[in-house]
Amino acid sequence: MHLLRTPREAQAAVLAAELIARELVLNPRLVLGLATGRTMEPVYAHLVRLHRETGLDFSRCRTFNLDEYVGLPFSHPGSYHHYMEERLFMPVNLRPEQVALPDGLAADLPAACRRYEALIEAAGGIDLLLLGLGQTGHIGFNEPPAAFEARTHEAQLLPLTRKQNADPFGGSARAVPATALTMGIGTILEARRCLLLVTGARKAAVLAQVLEGPVTPLLPGSALQRHPDCQVVVDEAAVAQIRQPGDAGPS
Repeated sequence: MHLLRTPREAQAAVLAAELIARELVLNPRLVLGLATGRTMEPVYAHLVRLHRETGLDFSRCRTFNLDEYVGLPFSHPGSYHHYMEERLFMPVNLRPEQVALPDGLAADLPAACRRYEALIEAAGGIDLLLLGLGQTGHIGFNEPPAAFEARTHEAQLLPLTRKQNADPFGGSARAVPATALTMGIGTILEARRCLLLVTGARKAAVLAQVLEGPVTPLLPGSALQRHPDCQVVVDEAAVAQIRQPGDAGPS
């Protein structure tokens, strides 16, 4: 993994957005995997700014989101359909047929997972996959212990994850759905390139384990050590506990 350090959280988000924008300019038909959560909000804000100010064009790309809650209406403020519509899809020139998210409202969830995998395959696979890191070590909603060969599947969410995601649910962890559909680790590792964005002191301990610890299903993010092209964008607070200094900027 290739570490890209920035002094502060805001700069890390801008760097992640600039890396995505660069890939989109180089390949307008980019197949882009997308993450959600508070860490990603300034990334999407900067991409929207680039679209409005520089004409960054999304009209020929495809997007696939990592995950979606099970049983949550798409209009719910906590759904990732709603999150993405508000923060990226509507503000830029992405058409509905260009975007895809797992269908957490499907009557047959295993079939919906298989369809999602088929859509990714039909698109030629994911070129660049944006990832965040949960405090349980999860990427996507692959909670520990995570099967490294898993494809898109229904995942049980740990109490800590539900607590961390409670804001759009009135602050109640109990209101957060207990399960979600998520790309599996096997799906994630097949992306041609991964971009992991981690910021803040609260992620320092788990990030140090992901970067420097053993590769283990008990720490799902550690699977990224096996990826041949993974960039990790961080701020100084997030890397406070790592032993290696890493790099100062993009290669």
